[in-house]
Amino acid sequence: MKSYSLQEINKLLEGEVVGMTNDTITSPQQVELAQNGQITFIGNKKYEKLWETSKASVAVVNEDISIEPGEGRAFIKVKNADLAMSKVLELFNPPPPRFDEAIHPTAVIHPTATIGEGTKVGAGCYIGPNVQIAENVTMYPNATILDDCTIGKNTVIWSGVVVRERCHVGAYCTLHPNAAIGADGFGFTPCAQRGLVKIPQIGNVVLGNGVEIGANSCVDRGKFSSTILGDGCKIDNLVQIGHNSILGKFCIMAGNSGLAGSVTLGDGVVIGGSASIKDHTTIGSGAIIGAGSGVAADVPAGKTMLGYPAVEARNALKQWAVLKRLAENK
Repeated sequence: MKSYSLQEINKLLEGEVVGMTNDTITSPQQVELAQNGQITFIGNKKYEKLWETSKASVAVVNEDISIEPGEGRAFIKVKNADLAMSKVLELFNPPPPRFDEAIHPTAVIHPTATIGEGTKVGAGCYIGPNVQIAENVTMYPNATILDDCTIGKNTVIWSGVVVRERCHVGAYCTLHPNAAIGADGFGFTPCAQRGLVKIPQIGNVVLGNGVEIGANSCVDRGKFSSTILGDGCKIDNLVQIGHNSILGKFCIMAGNSGLAGSVTLGDGVVIGGSASIKDHTTIGSGAIIGAGSGVAADVPAGKTMLGYPAVEARNALKQWAVLKRLAENK
């Protein structure tokens, strides 16, 4: 079991220690559930009230905290408790699943594929013709990389992932279980004789460096060219990204949200959970789309949008206030 002293943890965080405890810290836990010997985090003033009943020995807190740790307990004050939390969790992070051999004998690897040094390939994986996998890639059991794909260095591909033909995944990416990269875009056209005729999707998907795709999420290939996700994009579970969409750098999409085809996001756009974006829509850099919102028109950079259909946040809140008063006056 991993364990650390208060001083060892603070050496990593470079914070200011307030109070004192001699307890050995054996694990992190959320504040209301934490017990003696555990470390917790208070990143927002609204959670300060939970400290009084918490049994945690140590809390990592923001510098502006307004309470004291109390006898036999300690705070580590930092500029950003959420960022500090990521460092502490890394300390206690268990090792990943073990590989007894770098390339499992049940993996099927086409003779034209190239595998970089230090790459690990689990049981039942398939790597197709002309695939190029860089060094230190990890493929967990039953992942599939089809023809002519490239995978950048230090990328992690979890079980059940399918990267379809001609797609390109950057370095330091993480594809979580059952993510589908490069499935056909949703393209059909009515035909009097044949009903709905499928439109071939002949493009691909290009993921930048440091992209993370959540479990069971889908990034569709382009109809003509590429669906592109810029460096550092983070996509939650159960997200749909339609064909020919282009995401800038460091965009975030929360669970159950979706982009229709040919949507363009600038850099640093945040899409809340269950939000939906109409096809051929552009959302400017730094814009925020609230959870459950429906965007049907272009959004300028830096705007926050709420509602269905989505409008500027201030207008949405005014509308909701009016509706509430109307309901109360009935």
